[in-house]
Amino acid sequence: MPRIHVCPLSKLPETVRATGARSLVTLIDEGTPVRRPSGIAVENHLVVVLSDIVAELDGHMLPSETHVEKLLAFMRRWDQTAPLLIHCFAGVSRSTAAAFIAACALRPHRNEAEIADAVRANSPTATPNLRLVAIADAMLGRNGRMVAAIENIGRGWICFEGAPFVLELR
Repeated sequence: MPRIHVCPLSKLPETVRATGARSLVTLIDEGTPVRRPSGIAVENHLVVVLSDIVAELDGHMLPSETHVEKLLAFMRRWDQTAPLLIHCFAGVSRSTAAAFIAACALRPHRNEAEIADAVRANSPTATPNLRLVAIADAMLGRNGRMVAAIENIGRGWICFEGAPFVLELR
């Protein structure tokens, strides 16, 4: 069964090793240094530069349709034979939103609430970035169901960073 793993930047190399991930999505602020782990080919590493915000803020990159388009295109190229790892700085907001978006995109007939509930069950700290989710919801034609599902699971536990977790694509 295909798996999407999520982790914070601080756990990136060890999570790649532990999971056997061969594809990687990095969602990170501009200027944050990220070293691609060995085992991840350059063509299997998507870097999306954006801030973890939901409204305009000077000096920050607001998530946009372009960012979500890049994520969706990369997800559609992923062959699902080896695990995929998604990370952001803390492993709480951008990466959990991207994992949720990926699962919705790759399993278009799966219920959004069921996917959101799986995110919550596997990560009590997950607080998916609602702007990313809303953009993907519109792009995927989910008619507000993705946003409603994330709103329904609510904010995760407050933390400095989330623990690595897995989301299985059933």
